[in-house]
Amino acid sequence: MQPRISMITLGVSDLAASVRFYEQGLGLPRMESPPEVAFFTLNGSWLGLYGREALAEDAGVSDEGAGFAGFTLAHNVASEAAVDAVMAQAIAAGATLVKPAQKVFWGGYSGYFADPDGYLWEVAHNPLFWVGPPDDDA
Repeated sequence: MQPRISMITLGVSDLAASVRFYEQGLGLPRMESPPEVAFFTLNGSWLGLYGREALAEDAGVSDEGAGFAGFTLAHNVASEAAVDAVMAQAIAAGATLVKPAQKVFWGGYSGYFADPDGYLWEVAHNPLFWVGPPDDDA
């Protein structure tokens, strides 16, 4: 297996609301796709949104479950100010603030928000090393 993640697909309860959050609220570029799914271009991978029930059915598992999913998604940026800007953008788009951005034990600066379906996103600045593609914005 090659060391990469090609796509992350989130099972969502309301596709239209999630598309609005990611496309209009966070400004992710949406690709053309069939009406029952939405794809967004990321730097080197893609984000997919698909109905929670349909995604569970595709995987052959139950769609029931609540609480912490056991993982978070991370968006690394170049500065503490960029963390604050992305967090503010997400909250303005309808995200729920989970943990305000702050200095953290590992030497960086990060915060967490939850998207409309409760998926946790960490927005982080790591001054020790860059964790992402070269980029001059958030």
